Amino acid sequence: MITVQRSFSVGIPLEDLVAYLADFGHAQDWDPGTVRCVRIDEGPVRPGATWHNTSRFRGRTTNLVYVLESRETHRLVFAGANKTVAARDIMKFEPRSATETLLTYTASLRFKGLARVAEPFLRSEFEALADKVAERLPIAAETHTKQSPEDPFGGGSHGYP
Repeated sequence: MITVQRSFSVGIPLEDLVAYLADFGHAQDWDPGTVRCVRIDEGPVRPGATWHNTSRFRGRTTNLVYVLESRETHRLVFAGANKTVAARDIMKFEPRSATETLLTYTASLRFKGLARVAEPFLRSEFEALADKVAERLPIAAETHTKQSPEDPFGGGSHGYP
């Protein structure tokens, strides 16, 4: 099994960050490996909600179905699977201030069948991917949160009277 973990600050309140990340469809904004992530059920985002995730890794495209297993005030757990891999993403949140949250993101991948043989050779690439997530996720979450229905571009009047 490959497990990578990163802790980093995100400049938005804990509740807003949890709400943003609970919708795994946003993964295409912050995960450089995700090509597309679409909700495949309906209703509120709560445990049991599912997404179809298309990812590209090492030039290959793969599809996983992700399920939100747990949604708590300070923790989200997602599980994804297909024929060759089982993934588990755990996000833990700790408020640093009213406007800043520490996120600890742990991603684990367990390869199945013959794919297990490649596991030791893939660790460094998953470590590099985790570094990119730690760079991109705060920007994506902060940008998304600054936007509102009244101001879809975020940040004010944009020079209009």
